[in-house]
Amino acid sequence: PAPGWAGPEGATPPPGWSPSVGDPSTGWGWPAGGPGYPGQPMPGAPYPAQPTPAGHYGWYPAVDPDDPLVTPPHAGVAGWFARCTGTVRRSWRQLLPIVLLTQCVPAAIISVLSLYLVPTDEPVTGPDGAPVLPDGYLEHVFAFYGVVMLAALLFGPVQAAGWGAGTWVVARQAAGEPAGLGAALRYGLRRALGLWGWTIVASLLITVGACLCLLPGVYVGFAVALFGPVYLFERQEPIGRAWRMFHQRFGMVLGRVALVMCALLAATVLDLVVSTVSGVVFGADPTSAPGTTVGAVALAVVGAALAAPAYLAQLVGLVVAYAEQRAQEGPVNAARLAAELG
Repeated sequence: PAPGWAGPEGATPPPGWSPSVGDPSTGWGWPAGGPGYPGQPMPGAPYPAQPTPAGHYGWYPAVDPDDPLVTPPHAGVAGWFARCTGTVRRSWRQLLPIVLLTQCVPAAIISVLSLYLVPTDEPVTGPDGAPVLPDGYLEHVFAFYGVVMLAALLFGPVQAAGWGAGTWVVARQAAGEPAGLGAALRYGLRRALGLWGWTIVASLLITVGACLCLLPGVYVGFAVALFGPVYLFERQEPIGRAWRMFHQRFGMVLGRVALVMCALLAATVLDLVVSTVSGVVFGADPTSAPGTTVGAVALAVVGAALAAPAYLAQLVGLVVAYAEQRAQEGPVNAARLAAELG
């Protein structure tokens, strides 16, 4: 029989069969136990070198090239993008309400708070030409940023629950398993506090880098971008593991994360456009009259809702990027990833 052949005794491999792919419909060619790959190395551990039929070393059984979530090695950015779009088509009905509830609603609330708290008084020029701050200006500035930061911290677990719920939906639907909205949110709530804690750690690292200079902050942001999927699937050392993934395959991870960041940048620009329109239409102080207040609040809510596609792209893009990095380390598929979420 062919090297690595695991088909029925006495049978010959089907046309086009190779030990690196196999036939998932029959189980032929997969390691013992089927395509779930039980007993394989822990995530991040080196896969033991095995001889290929041609005698070369360093080979491991590759992932299913048709896996809906895991991009096989050497498929490139086209393979990653195809799995991202496939995931959106497959899971958007569950992901959209999760994103709206856990990401857009907190963003809308913070935007509305900002309308009432942002300082509207402008510095004036004194007799000597130097700028003079209005009375209480600094107090208003500190109150504004303090309330916004407090709201962001309070909504942090809600947003973390949404990332967990969305990741659960993506993995289970890719594996062909049921993924109801209620069950997804319950999973997200179980993982919310842990993911929120690591989000704070990552945010602090990015802030420290940005304080040194803008570029180090951006670099750290790219280097730890995969900490969320690492925590949810592996539940250990998410910052260090994401950092190693980034530097082991620098160009690959950088390219995927950069594409995700482009979606977030587009959402930021759109939010700035909405804010500018609000300022032009309703003035610097939109809370001065009931009519302008209603209009400004409506625009703030619309701006938050328009960011939903960017949140969706961020979630899907990072999960698929993480799955691709796992495939670079050893055999993995959607069924195994769904099982790892627990």
